[in-house]
Amino acid sequence: MILLDHQQKAPRPLRVAQVAPLYESVPPKLYGGTERVVSYLTEELVRQGHRVTLFASGDSQTAADLVSVWPRALRLDPQCPEPVALHMVMLEEVFKRASQFDVIHFHTDGLHPPLARRHAVQTLTTLHGRLDLPGLELLYGEFRELPLVSISDSQRQPLPSARWLGTVHHGLPLSLHAPSYVPGQYLAFIGRISPEKGLDRAIAIARRAQMRLRIAAKIDRVDLEYFRQRIEPLLESPLVEYIGEIDERQKTAFLGGASALLFPVDWPEPFGLAMIEAMACGTPVIAFRRGSVPEVIDNGITGCVVDSIDSAVHEVLRIGRFDRRRVRERFEQRFSARRMAEEYAKLYCALCELRDRRCRRRA
Repeated sequence: MILLDHQQKAPRPLRVAQVAPLYESVPPKLYGGTERVVSYLTEELVRQGHRVTLFASGDSQTAADLVSVWPRALRLDPQCPEPVALHMVMLEEVFKRASQFDVIHFHTDGLHPPLARRHAVQTLTTLHGRLDLPGLELLYGEFRELPLVSISDSQRQPLPSARWLGTVHHGLPLSLHAPSYVPGQYLAFIGRISPEKGLDRAIAIARRAQMRLRIAAKIDRVDLEYFRQRIEPLLESPLVEYIGEIDERQKTAFLGGASALLFPVDWPEPFGLAMIEAMACGTPVIAFRRGSVPEVIDNGITGCVVDSIDSAVHEVLRIGRFDRRRVRERFEQRFSARRMAEEYAKLYCALCELRDRRCRRRA
């Protein structure tokens, strides 16, 4: 692992490529975690004076130079194009231009390592998903020379011997969501309806606390059967309202109008962008102790970390004890896009310095 001086500043503007998945535009029109983070990072790096090229779908919006091999986000494309084929074409285009960049920053999981190994350009890979799936230890064992970044310390646990350069928590632009300091009248659930996200738990908590639950979430095709069998019957409760996917503009009112965000996950959550989106709105979070949750939530300040439905109900009933101004203040201190971009820029500089030292040794 490269040890960084956290006072270090980028000595010069860097030429950085950001490589996003093609499933959503950058930023996404509706749901989309990875592509949203790539957007915030890209725009902040440009604002800080770096020369950034974004490889993403053609309907992306950015102040960086946009390079695209497909005109629209794959998830919303009625043609249903083959995703692996298009990602391979995009990666080929990235490496054709490799000499133009100081660092290529990948957000495409395990698609690019064979190409990265065969090119001299410095690369950095942020892993955005869960890492406890079979086969990943073989992939990152084979390509152990490639530098990685985790989005939480807990995310690393299944792959302790990988080449981790650092952990960079996600960040949001401070102007993205205006906070609301008036306690809301309902509980909120936002994101994706799938078994690991725990919507059935959220409904149980709301019903036992006798509070309204509003659900803003998408349903992927792979989760349709789960939704129909496990969730749809629960929506008949008068306390539960399903409103579907919402865009970024609608999130501010949705999260800001809630008394709390319920985040009852049942998987090793890598980060949980919804938690800091709620904090940006001044809304505390009640979340289950899985994965990154204890890292993201300041227990008793920005929310509560719980271990059971009983504990969650108990915290819902005393949610008024949270100071929503303090929730927002802690969000600004810990989860700004500026902080995220500065931490990544330090990693880019460390990689460039390592390259330069190697060149001097060869000379």
